[in-house]
Amino acid sequence: MVDTTKHPYPPCYNAGCDRPNCCYPPGSTRVEWPELVGQSGEKAKAVIEKDNVDVTAILVPVGKGVGFDDFCCNQVYVWIDKNGNVYQTPVVG
Repeated sequence: MVDTTKHPYPPCYNAGCDRPNCCYPPGSTRVEWPELVGQSGEKAKAVIEKDNVDVTAILVPVGKGVGFDDFCCNQVYVWIDKNGNVYQTPVVG
């Protein structure tokens, strides 16, 4: 069982990939969401997790990204501004 007290999201899975399109067969599922820029981070999280059931969207305030070096096929970092809105295009990885 995963200890969610330290990590509230699944462990990283990368399948030997280093880019979003490597994680899934072409056209099988979404790997980026440019239309969510400017939207609420919470709304974006719900949309992403509905569009691609294999990923967990993780809200990260801009400037708090130090240490996110692993590429994960099952995670999408959603960078949010001080107002809680999506700051840049969310992508798998």
